[in-house]
Amino acid sequence: MRIGFIGLGIMGRPMALNLLRAGHDLVVSSGSHAADELAGAGATLADGPRAIAEQVELVITMLPNGPEVQQVALGDDGVAAGAHDGLVLVDMSSIAPTAARAVHDGLAAVGVPMLDAPVSGGEPKAVDGTLSIMVGGDEAVFDRVRDVLGVLGASVVRVGPIGAGSTAKLANQVVVAANIAAVSEALVLAELAGVDPEAVVAAIRGGLAGSAVLESKGPMMLRRDFAPGFRIELHAKDLRNARETGEVLSAPLPLTTAVLAMMEQLEQDGHGGDDHSGLVQHYEDRAGTRIGAER
Repeated sequence: MRIGFIGLGIMGRPMALNLLRAGHDLVVSSGSHAADELAGAGATLADGPRAIAEQVELVITMLPNGPEVQQVALGDDGVAAGAHDGLVLVDMSSIAPTAARAVHDGLAAVGVPMLDAPVSGGEPKAVDGTLSIMVGGDEAVFDRVRDVLGVLGASVVRVGPIGAGSTAKLANQVVVAANIAAVSEALVLAELAGVDPEAVVAAIRGGLAGSAVLESKGPMMLRRDFAPGFRIELHAKDLRNARETGEVLSAPLPLTTAVLAMMEQLEQDGHGGDDHSGLVQHYEDRAGTRIGAER
């Protein structure tokens, strides 16, 4: 399939490379180092979303927030301006369900169907093509692009109509945030008690406390490696979307509110670009210690 890919950041770049390796023809926006790298691997360069849309059957977007998705999809030089029969847009960004539905409706007005299909798994799973993909939208449209999504993810689940994928992603981010906070809290407790946090991780990982977060983010906390796979500032954005969605639905989200406050404090302290495992720094600062500090 001939595919346009817009958004070549930490997640988008490896996802686009995987599509190329799977034999798809790829078109990307020119003007970035990542685009040049993809061109060297066989992608075609184009000048903006409209030019991309005009050349392809499927456009995939992987962007930081709702306003950027809306601009790329519906702006003057956006995908809608390049609409043609057979074109589909799949937005894999993490945006609010209301934003996904608004973009869907704008594209529907020019005859372009859309799915919202956000992902979970971070950069490592983007690299090896084993993301979890949660999809919202028409089932017939999903069937048209299911094989393409299968190149990017080990789990591809249609959750429901448009906006359902984004709702599932908010649920995912609530669970991940609470889990990272719990691991941070536990390891700082161990440090203050004079017990080696690494030994604690080894002791609890095989029991009910074991989780994907403990396995992937625990070691990052232990070695204080906060190079971003998923940035605090982006996770905070997702939690704000969850909180706002919860307010509309009268859903109680006390854990989300608490963890969001911690992340926003870290943003103010200059740590917004850290990996979200860096949430442990909030606990360390309050406790006046560092995991792995000499005793």
